[in-house]
Amino acid sequence: IGAIESARQPVGERRVEEGGSAVPDPEWVRPRSVWLITAPDRSEQADALMQQLRYFGFKPVDVHWDEPLPEAEAPLAVLFIPGVTPTIDQQLEQIAVVRAAVPASQLFYIGVERAMEPVVAVMRAGIDVTVSSDDQSSMVLTRILDLVQTHEQEKYRVLVVEDSRVAAALIKRTLSEHNIDSMNVSDPSALIETVATYRPDLVLMDMYMPRFNGVEATRVLRQVAGQQAMPIVYLSSESDIGMQVEALRLGGDQFLTKPFNPVLLAAVVRTKIERYREAMRSTRTDGLTGLLNHTASKARLKQMVELMPSHGNLCVAMLDIDHFKSINDTFGHPVGDQVIRGLAWLLKGRLRASDLIGRYGGEEFILALPDATPERATAVIERIRRDFAALPHAHMEGTLYSTFSAGVACTLHYSTPSELTEAADNALLEAKRKGRNRVINACG
Repeated sequence: IGAIESARQPVGERRVEEGGSAVPDPEWVRPRSVWLITAPDRSEQADALMQQLRYFGFKPVDVHWDEPLPEAEAPLAVLFIPGVTPTIDQQLEQIAVVRAAVPASQLFYIGVERAMEPVVAVMRAGIDVTVSSDDQSSMVLTRILDLVQTHEQEKYRVLVVEDSRVAAALIKRTLSEHNIDSMNVSDPSALIETVATYRPDLVLMDMYMPRFNGVEATRVLRQVAGQQAMPIVYLSSESDIGMQVEALRLGGDQFLTKPFNPVLLAAVVRTKIERYREAMRSTRTDGLTGLLNHTASKARLKQMVELMPSHGNLCVAMLDIDHFKSINDTFGHPVGDQVIRGLAWLLKGRLRASDLIGRYGGEEFILALPDATPERATAVIERIRRDFAALPHAHMEGTLYSTFSAGVACTLHYSTPSELTEAADNALLEAKRKGRNRVINACG
């Protein structure tokens, strides 16, 4: 009966909630502060942006160009919205002041002219991200939401393949001083097994060792599935350029000579790892939403279950946008993409950086909430469900509204990743059978 009633309502119309939720709104994430430093003639634009930010879970603070900065904790981001006044020199001066006051915050400059000189000028003053006037709203929201969901990266891990205890100790101490974790292998014959268990981001390879040299060890490692792209940096006293070039041709990425400069070594390691992780990240994310894709979501969930403490709990939710095919058929695929992005934005803004958010496929999403009871996880998703139902999606002919159904399962009753996803999926099907636009907990 519920499914029939749901199907009777025209697609895209706002669905009126029948009474409030049985569970209270949870305090899941503390609102992240965003400052908007706004020119006098840009107040209307700032108000619209503040409204959007507030809806997606942020705490916007409006600051006029001539006002002192708020005496509060550093914001997640600062948005500069310039106008006719102040002058460009005054703007650059203010940007430098803000950069010095909140060095860890991301600074955005909205409405920059797409030319080298103006972009370089604001970046020199301290701006991190420039946004042209063509794609302001979606670009700003996407970048800020990406900041929220940039997971606190695991410590960089470096495998040191070095048979000299003195050299290995010096390398490990240098890396440790730069907050980089490391592990030493003195015998390269154990390289493959150690890489599989330690999962390094980079290998520092000595060129000359007993039994195998560094080039031979590198060539073997490159035969292992999944290790073709991992950066390998040679460390050696070898000064022959021809030998160095040959070593790079056979699988290495860079050559550092001994004795090495500690600062240079740490800089090379950090840069190589950052680029490697960024390259790996691009293969794991969904192009439309920026969320983890299906394969990466399953791998991340498996890792979360394996690392969960014995007394801990993890709740998994499967979400599916209701009547999505009808939205595509009625309003077109670009509007359907907009609805998917809207839900992705809402999930990014309302969930923690430690939570898993993935696009499981099509209009289906997967969530994993660590350290959540079944009741609290259900309350969190119920709050997001109500907010998504009220989120307007503009299109050429007006505005449409959409809803989603969800199923929740927790490790209190299901122990493996496959059991969790299957139970959450079954609860999702039950939510659809009961009329959609609701959250069903598999644990009752």
